[in-house]
Amino acid sequence: MKCSQCPLKARYDKNPKSLLGRFWKFHTNFCPKWKLYVNGLDEVERQEIKDRYGV
Repeated sequence: MKCSQCPLKARYDKNPKSLLGRFWKFHTNFCPKWKLYVNGLDEVERQEIKDRYGV
């Protein structure tokens, strides 16, 4: 599964204050797949992710 299609990310997008949404946000701090996903994006998309999720 790609990180862009993650059900937890969808929960965060829908309601960032939900328990699962907050868990996903916490999870992005140490998830190696998320870091690879973000680093694999082009510079414009990477900046959008950083702005949107504060990563």
